Amino acid sequence: MPFVVLAELRGGFAAGNRARRNEEALARFLKKPNVKVLFADEQTVEHYAALWNHLRQQGTPIPSNDLWIAALVVQHNLTLYARDAHFKHLPQIAVI
Repeated sequence: MPFVVLAELRGGFAAGNRARRNEEALARFLKKPNVKVLFADEQTVEHYAALWNHLRQQGTPIPSNDLWIAALVVQHNLTLYARDAHFKHLPQIAVI
């Protein structure tokens, strides 16, 4: 799970009225052996820059948080599960 997704979830929990229940469910999820939080490193930054430039050349910018998610997905060769249409502008990413 990209760190940005974790941050967005926790921000949403804090703004909602079920914060404690949601945090407990998230904690259970994060403890699963196949779940790992992915953080940005220098390689992520290189992917971010390449994706940003690709989007700029297409004229289809996306929000920076989505770009960080995309960079981590490319870096770790993952499939992204998302309904966000922004990711359709990035053919480098497999989206389900």
